[in-house]
Amino acid sequence: MGLLRKMVAACLVLAATLVCAAADEAGLRQLVARFAAANNFQATEAVVRELGATGAPTVEGLLTALSKGALYVRKADNAIFIGDEAGPDIKLRDPLSGEAVGAVAKAGLTKIKVNNTLRRVIRDALGGLTLGSDEPAVRLAAADTMFKNPDPATIAALDAAIAGEAVGSVKARLEQARASAVLLSDFGQADKMAAIDILSSRADQDALSQLSRFQANAEGNLREAAGAAVATIDQSLALWQLGQNVWYGISLGSVLLLAAIGLAITFGVMGVINMAHGEMVMLGAYTTFVVQQVIRDAAPGLFDWSLAIALPMAFLVSGAVGLAIERGVIRFLYGRPLETLLATWGVSLILQQAVRTIFGPTNQEVGTPTWMSGSFQLGQLVITWNRLCIVVFCLAVFALLLYVMKRTPWGLQMRAVTQNRRMAASMGIRTPRVDALTFALGSGIAGIAGVALSQIDNVSPNFGQGYIIDSFMVVVFGGVGNLWGTFVGAMSLGILNKFLEPYTGAVLGKIMVLVLIILFIQKRPRGLFALKGRAVEA
Repeated sequence: MGLLRKMVAACLVLAATLVCAAADEAGLRQLVARFAAANNFQATEAVVRELGATGAPTVEGLLTALSKGALYVRKADNAIFIGDEAGPDIKLRDPLSGEAVGAVAKAGLTKIKVNNTLRRVIRDALGGLTLGSDEPAVRLAAADTMFKNPDPATIAALDAAIAGEAVGSVKARLEQARASAVLLSDFGQADKMAAIDILSSRADQDALSQLSRFQANAEGNLREAAGAAVATIDQSLALWQLGQNVWYGISLGSVLLLAAIGLAITFGVMGVINMAHGEMVMLGAYTTFVVQQVIRDAAPGLFDWSLAIALPMAFLVSGAVGLAIERGVIRFLYGRPLETLLATWGVSLILQQAVRTIFGPTNQEVGTPTWMSGSFQLGQLVITWNRLCIVVFCLAVFALLLYVMKRTPWGLQMRAVTQNRRMAASMGIRTPRVDALTFALGSGIAGIAGVALSQIDNVSPNFGQGYIIDSFMVVVFGGVGNLWGTFVGAMSLGILNKFLEPYTGAVLGKIMVLVLIILFIQKRPRGLFALKGRAVEA
């Protein structure tokens, strides 16, 4: 008997649920039917708002179709359908279930017209419908949409969503969306004061805009409270903007460091003014392009690994070319810096023309892997993944190079040659071999810099020319041959550039940085961190 009672109770619950569902659907269909009598945009808007207030997910397809101009009234019986054009006829679908119900000639239907204002109302209604989604990300996006497009008519739906929300971050966004709607409503002063506090805690540009508009029309205590909130947000945004400029400066500094770190080695150890250094960077970028082309043709599934594959290839290509330049040209010109400058400048022109002949003069497309695409927000900081990856990669290269210089026999030999070439040679160090391998190392590092820089700049035969002057400035400012000096110099110049650009412009900002470096070198000719040695000229 107990089992029988439970079965009967379950059947009653199921029957009640089906009856309620049928009643709800009947009510929705009555609402939908009112579109036929809506003879202007205002009447259509009223129906849209009522449908959105139901929270029923079944009306999402109907509202989407209305926004696209695909909702029709059948002239024969004033029934509402979603229509898909198919030649002279229009295929009809049920507005709630989406099931196909036949086709009608275009002459037998009347399209329900929409304008931009109505589309915005539909968008807000769709945002309200997604508040009941099972996915927190969908609910979060709906809350953001309703926050940016506040409407007092959505407050009831937001209250229901807030009451049932279990995820803290989503609930906070829903409360902010409700606060933005309250400011436009006819609620009392207490409610609006609470809304101002909520928006003030959000402290972003959207909250600032809404509070500024509200302040312009408010009076008395509400106006004062809104003004205080606006001032607080202004101060907060100013601090975030400062942080954003610092991040942009670090990002630019990492680019400068990648481009200059190879030059710091060759210039510091060998005293060679290598005007072809930018072309080593260019060769690394073109190696990346070739690797990606091969992967696209042979193994498209490996494209996300293309940069990892290109890194050793770029190092080997640029390093081999650098070794050939040192053995073929530079070793005959040691001690003659002006002739070295002219010779490497000629080599740079040859390399540019060779690349122009092989790949053409136009920019080449270097793709970005999916894991480096897009951006994310940290507070009010907007950080792109490709820039973040370049910063991390730059720090990794710098740490690896420090290890090589400080912890390996080869690094010891390089430092010995840097400090006193003659003494190093007299101690048995083969300085020509150190010169050749050092030049190859510096060129190889420039090549892997080209892999990273190909993600943020156009790859062309003139790719390296944009970095050679900045690289020399970083090396000279930081201290010739000093890796830590190069690091500090790159970051300092990057941050200084980003703080000057908003006031002077990009070009004038670079000129001012150059002037400041010239003045600095007058006081400290050896840069920030001058190497100390035992040679007479040191």
